Amino acid sequence: QVQLVESGGGLVQAGGSLRLSCAASGRTFSNYAMSWFRQAPGKEREFVGGINWSGGSTYYADSVKGRFTISRDNAKNTVYLQMNSLKPEDTAVYYCAVPQPGSSWYKIEYWGQGTQVTVSS
Repeated sequence: QVQLVESGGGLVQAGGSLRLSCAASGRTFSNYAMSWFRQAPGKEREFVGGINWSGGSTYYADSVKGRFTISRDNAKNTVYLQMNSLKPEDTAVYYCAVPQPGSSWYKIEYWGQGTQVTVSS
């Protein structure tokens, strides 16, 4: 079992920045990759990006590439989502997640509870 707790969401103006954190517990953190997803009101949950177990490899959705950065600190059992140049369309609940072992970024075994990000125009 893995428990995930996101934090750092809030209200920010367009063009601003936020950094989300996701603290993990329950299993050796450095053994698994991590993904970030988001879900806007009335829309399906969408993949934002992922990071491998070591932090040496990341992957991003086209919609956030060049603006968002995922990193991790295995000593702190925490993964981060740095969001810059935020747009109103980035408004959503953001979730961190643990992919199923050996699968793609999108097949998820564990989800966090989510944190709200609201970008005002």
